[in-house]
Amino acid sequence: MISLRQAGEAVGVFYSGPMAGLWSGPRRAIACATALAGASLLFAAPAGAHGVAGNRLFPATLAIDDPAVGDELTLPSVAVFPTGDDPAATETDISGEFDKRITKQFHISVGETWTHLSEPDGPPQSGFQNFDTGLKYQFVTSEEHEAIVSAGLHVEWGGTGSSAVGADKITTVTPTIYFGKGLGDLPESASWARPLAVTGVVAYAIPTKGDGSRILRSGFTVQYSLPYLTQHVRDTDWPDFFKHLIPLVEVALNTPVTNAQGAPTTGTVNPGVIWTGQHFQVGVEAIVPINRVSGKGVGGVASLDFFLDDLLPHSIGKPIW
Repeated sequence: MISLRQAGEAVGVFYSGPMAGLWSGPRRAIACATALAGASLLFAAPAGAHGVAGNRLFPATLAIDDPAVGDELTLPSVAVFPTGDDPAATETDISGEFDKRITKQFHISVGETWTHLSEPDGPPQSGFQNFDTGLKYQFVTSEEHEAIVSAGLHVEWGGTGSSAVGADKITTVTPTIYFGKGLGDLPESASWARPLAVTGVVAYAIPTKGDGSRILRSGFTVQYSLPYLTQHVRDTDWPDFFKHLIPLVEVALNTPVTNAQGAPTTGTVNPGVIWTGQHFQVGVEAIVPINRVSGKGVGGVASLDFFLDDLLPHSIGKPIW
């Protein structure tokens, strides 16, 4: 039986969007990602601080990684959910991630997750998941169309975590494409829809040895930004707290492609809300499995993200070059 952790591996460290360095290709996929990154050198545009494209702020989402590069610290991200095992265990994941820009358009990330499993018919198990590292290059930033496209490569280092909580002994490499698009360029007649934005990820996870399954990992979000509504469409007389909210729905999916022996697609739908300020954001979402194999019930996740480029703009929050 596939557990919800297996379903959630699309997010690197389960449900920690910024840390998720999400999802990951045979040689063709790697070649495509490399070609896109190389071609982008001809069209590169300056990257904005923590996900800004024109008037649009793309927040750090919880179930899939956002499309932007940045200097950010996610600490902590806490997820609690029933697994898809039979009988189901209750899993608690506490994770953190640090993203550091090397240039305005390129960052590296490191992340780790501690897992606690409460088994219904056995002693509890605790331990760390495999160490996760990532690279991301933001090669398209369109201020006019509120759009961002990035390419990334994430590595889950096999054998660095505890097998007692499901950490694999085999290293997995995941080339990834990220995108985000705001609808602020809609005509005046559709101004009500301008606060809407979508982001997404497509990736291909490749075990570096053995005959493990390769997995197509995909996800998307639909967001409605109340900060955008009040600042760029029409002001409201709402309390200030509500003017910082971004309601959203995230979908994260894993589809086994090779050596899967008929394994089904697994994943979750995550409705929730993000409160975003100048220096940090707080997000809370439900975790709803799409089928029984993905999980036996509803869970939840909460995350705290610090924008280091605003908190420490003259030191750790600025690009190295």
